[in-house]
Amino acid sequence: MMAPQRRGRGRQVMESVYPVMELFLLLLACVELCDAATVVDVYRLIQYDISGVPFGSRLAGLNHHAASLHFPPSSDLSRTVLIIPLRDLNISFVKVLEELEQLLIYSNIPYPVYFTFEDSDIEAVLADIKKSDSTGQPATATTGGYKLVVSVPEPKKLASPTITNIQGWLPGLKTEGDNQLPTIAIVASYDTFGASPALSVGSDSNGSGAVALLEIARLFSILYSNPKTRGRYNLLFGLTSGGPYNYNGTHKWLRSFDQRLRESIDYAICLNSIGSWDNELWIHVSKPPENAYIKQIFEGFSNVAEELGVKVGLKHKKINISNPRVAWEHEQFSKLRVTAATVSELAVAPELLERTGGLVDSRNFVNETAVIRSVKLIAESLARHIYGYEEKNIQIFSDNSSLAVNPFYIKSWLELLSRTPRVAPFLSKNDPLILALKKELEDHTHEVNMQHEVFDGIFTFYDSTKAKLNIYQVASVTFDLLLLLVLGSYLIVLFSFLVITTRGLDDLISLFRRPPSRKVKTA
Repeated sequence: MMAPQRRGRGRQVMESVYPVMELFLLLLACVELCDAATVVDVYRLIQYDISGVPFGSRLAGLNHHAASLHFPPSSDLSRTVLIIPLRDLNISFVKVLEELEQLLIYSNIPYPVYFTFEDSDIEAVLADIKKSDSTGQPATATTGGYKLVVSVPEPKKLASPTITNIQGWLPGLKTEGDNQLPTIAIVASYDTFGASPALSVGSDSNGSGAVALLEIARLFSILYSNPKTRGRYNLLFGLTSGGPYNYNGTHKWLRSFDQRLRESIDYAICLNSIGSWDNELWIHVSKPPENAYIKQIFEGFSNVAEELGVKVGLKHKKINISNPRVAWEHEQFSKLRVTAATVSELAVAPELLERTGGLVDSRNFVNETAVIRSVKLIAESLARHIYGYEEKNIQIFSDNSSLAVNPFYIKSWLELLSRTPRVAPFLSKNDPLILALKKELEDHTHEVNMQHEVFDGIFTFYDSTKAKLNIYQVASVTFDLLLLLVLGSYLIVLFSFLVITTRGLDDLISLFRRPPSRKVKTA
């Protein structure tokens, strides 16, 4: 960090004395004393506003010395960067990582907060920092140590972010006299939200739901490709955006339907977080369990679940039509008086911005077997309703048949979504993931189109989600002063030697003599 200053002083002396030798010695000093910087990728804590109230990390730039949790109690940390491995956090304070994430998301933090992955470089740096902190000498400008630098401009508000819904159809078989066939909608939101937008991959919430929708579309496309096995229901598949924000995309998507289409929807099945359950799924509804459609849906699922050796439970939650808060995606349908249900492993509706694909929700915590069982349950229940086989023990999507669920298809899409952050305001209209989802629906359904809408409502987001962290090892001020003294002494000795050998001792002495004073004569 200080090398450029030393090099500048050296040039001033070199011009008058002995340039080649001094340049060599100064460069050698820089090589010896200034370690090369380590650069790592870091991911900033989200910065956003809700109705103008600020949350998250409010700054992005960073240029301070580093410390660990082993700092002395009396240390001044006002200009210090703490490096904290998540495993070192006090579990009595933060029971699980989800609680830490919620704490960070709902806090207004007036300084930069970054996440990064552990590697050998980070571990080595942290070990050195802990060693220094344990001796009671944390890094400062006086003692030296490590300095962390993130050079980025201050975050700016995202201007007119968009959300994108994708839909595709499998038209049913019309017979003579059919005016309009009934429709069954299968819906899943595909976007995420978490403490760090660049790390929010949401393998379970709601990657598992999106993957299940794609596999269900693939299975029914096989049946509907043959007029002999095409059902007398239209199937509408919707991949919606804005899920974490009261299902904002679903709201806009449904309001783009004309009244005739909405009235044709027999019911909608929404898929949410179905990738990490063991033995029981829940069907969440807004209409009372006594409702004929709700009874039909639940009984159909229960019969198939019993055959598969799993359980399904029914959860009823009333909605307030005037309340903008929406806990489940099916509630957007219910507000328009369309029968709908959400299938989920979650027994209780999550709070706003909770369980939306954050830091913990990674591929390691999703069981593809759970997704396969979910697809079997949902697809078989829908098919029996479509073909009128509710009371019959007939497996339409039986294993080892051409209609069997494809584990490799599910696994490949889970892998893709589990390495792709999908926070909607940061996705462009032509984001590669959005185009890939559209292409996949086009392979299995018809009339696929995308709906682009301006993201609006109570949320405002800011850019600068990831950066490069430069880690420097800098010397202490005391060391710099000592180095300056040594170099200064060396230059004086070298200068004196050159003057004596070329011009004589008298000339050297004359340089330090005070020149004789001149008397000014007055008139």
